Amino acid sequence: MAIKPITPLLTLSLIFLLSLSAASASFRSSSKWVPRFLGKSSLLTKPQSMTQQQYQYETRYFDQPLDHFSFADLPTFHQRYLINDDHWVGPSQLGPIFLYCGNEGDIEWFADNTGFVWELAPRFGAMVIFPEHRYYGKSMPYGSGDEAYKNATTLSHLTAEQALADFAVLITDLKKNLSAEACPVVLFGGSYGGMLAAWMRLKYPHIAIGALASSAPVLQFEDIVPPETFYDIVSNSFRHESTSCFNTIKESWDELVSEGLKNDGLLQLTKTFHFCQKLENTDDLSNWLESAYSYLAMVNYPYPANFMMPLPGNPIKEVCQKIDDCPDGTSVLDRIFEGVSVYYNYTSDVDCFQLDDDPHGLDGWDWQACTEMVMPMSSSRDTSMFSAYDFNYTSFQEECWKEFRVKPRPKWITTEFGGHDFKTALKMFGSNIIFSNGLLDPWSGGSVLEDVSETIVALITEKGAHHLDLRAATAEDPDWLVEQRATEIKLIQGWLNDYYLEKKPFSDM
Repeated sequence: MAIKPITPLLTLSLIFLLSLSAASASFRSSSKWVPRFLGKSSLLTKPQSMTQQQYQYETRYFDQPLDHFSFADLPTFHQRYLINDDHWVGPSQLGPIFLYCGNEGDIEWFADNTGFVWELAPRFGAMVIFPEHRYYGKSMPYGSGDEAYKNATTLSHLTAEQALADFAVLITDLKKNLSAEACPVVLFGGSYGGMLAAWMRLKYPHIAIGALASSAPVLQFEDIVPPETFYDIVSNSFRHESTSCFNTIKESWDELVSEGLKNDGLLQLTKTFHFCQKLENTDDLSNWLESAYSYLAMVNYPYPANFMMPLPGNPIKEVCQKIDDCPDGTSVLDRIFEGVSVYYNYTSDVDCFQLDDDPHGLDGWDWQACTEMVMPMSSSRDTSMFSAYDFNYTSFQEECWKEFRVKPRPKWITTEFGGHDFKTALKMFGSNIIFSNGLLDPWSGGSVLEDVSETIVALITEKGAHHLDLRAATAEDPDWLVEQRATEIKLIQGWLNDYYLEKKPFSDM
């Protein structure tokens, strides 16, 4: 059996164009891509591992304008959304509506991996809605993914602003049809969806009373956080488990390049890493490895999970044990293969691995990263286990022009949603946002890690990974995770209580 792995073009997600500076060229291959929030395979289709629906919902479609900010006669498209009102107490009791802000993938995947929202619904008498992000899953403008992704013109309406407007229009229309205009809306989101949840609360405070933004790197733009933050956190997770494991991975990049330069070196690497077809270059292998390490850090959950790949609990520990426990004399690259197989083949049902045939595919997040979602990243020489490289905006811009015929706007997100002096700005006009982060998650470095005010709070867990709090409760949940969710529930209950108190005088009239 061959497996086509989650591509290293990314975030868990699993994102961004990255180019080499001249100064770093000697330390890194010519790869231009770094982790995205999710694997590329999640962007257009549902993962094959999801064989049955975990939660009950009705699938509906809503006719959305292609451009919310134009009065031109443009076509509409069908936005898919999932809805469940089994526990909703209805408009007469001001039953709340829990809306998950769909991110860059099939909405059914997010619904099945966001058990926390489903578990809260009966407790609060809430309706649950999962709207799909435009240009992902089945919510394709122009009738199909092929047409929607055709060129820069057809992709031009794939923006965070348009997606937020989709959510706002959908929920407003739905509430009107249900005579539920007074019912409060609470937003949820993880990763990019968490960013959308926080931004929607700020942009549409009249529509939603609060937002839980989990693992939301809203500060990962321009120079707000150091560009090496992401890969330093990934590296620290491996170093924490085993210094020798960290050093083996750090040493492996030079070994990989050296082997690739030998006669029949690429053929030998193909055999070592069990690829189905011969490697064309070492860059593809580097990307494949980097992707696995980044995702492992994101989903370093304390119990077995199947979000990105079927993995054991504490998967980085498992990877490092495989690397370190090889017999004396085992080569560096053979050790690396043993370790990375935990990610790509934990179930041991894969005979060979199939590299992505199109590492520069025109998927939605690559477009978003080349237009407004510009998140600079680099890898430091000393603290990172990855090859050293620097973010070079000029090269990045050239790649985006080559790929899409567009020029990035690296300052647009901070202009539209803020970022610089974030705490002061939020104190002035923001409220009712929870920024939850686990410090094992490499995206936590770009999120809000300190309380901003009494109502904009940061919940930090030292051992948490990528939006772990949004996952369904399990018997294996550690006490700190149970306590984190209890705090989130208390805060959400407080938002609702305050809302009901404000509404009570009007209902008594």
